[in-house]
Amino acid sequence: MDSQHAIDRVSAEISEVGALIRSLAGRYEGVFALLGSELGVTLGRSETMADAARHAIAFADAAAATFRESHPNQPVYDCKSGCSACCHLYVAVPPGVATVIAEHIEKTFTPIERKKLGARLVEAAAAANAAENPTRLRLRCPLLDEGDRCSVYDVRPLSCRAFTSTSVSRCRQIVSDKESQAGGVDQNPAHFRIHMVATLALEQAARSRGLPAQQKGLAQALLDELTVIPSSATGSV
Repeated sequence: MDSQHAIDRVSAEISEVGALIRSLAGRYEGVFALLGSELGVTLGRSETMADAARHAIAFADAAAATFRESHPNQPVYDCKSGCSACCHLYVAVPPGVATVIAEHIEKTFTPIERKKLGARLVEAAAAANAAENPTRLRLRCPLLDEGDRCSVYDVRPLSCRAFTSTSVSRCRQIVSDKESQAGGVDQNPAHFRIHMVATLALEQAARSRGLPAQQKGLAQALLDELTVIPSSATGSV
């Protein structure tokens, strides 16, 4: 009888904890649903798609920071300034993001810097447009500076913000071994999902305005947005 009573107590505790976990799992999923809903309302009220993109980035940054501050057992990232392995991967951007980056470039880059950037963008866009599968390209991002740091870090794309890694060596392996079939770099699920929700919200915001909603390669998207590009470069795309 004593043995059965002990088993019953343990079983009851397991059942109660299981119920709590199921409840928390539902609330966890609800966080992303709430994020998508609030983004939908905010982006729908934005005057332009560039404004919508700024709101989406701000939402994603705030939500990701809160996750790291509030949830236990967060991974320790190996990412650091000057580590640019992931900056050799193909990047696509949803509507509005390229406009925000282009505005930043035109405000902060010198004419000479814009001219050099234009040439790099043309080269990168041409490579992507010629590739059968652009996602397999391994090219240095045109926006990297001479120190291998992002020259538009404050307004970098959502996909760049989403990418995290706990292993620099794994990142370098993915970039150097173009034919590797071993998979990609493991991502922080919540962090990555937040940025995907923001991306989908921008696509939906564009669609609701009757605008093209598909993502576009970063280099080509910037060429389409920048107003100051070398004349020799614009004819190359």
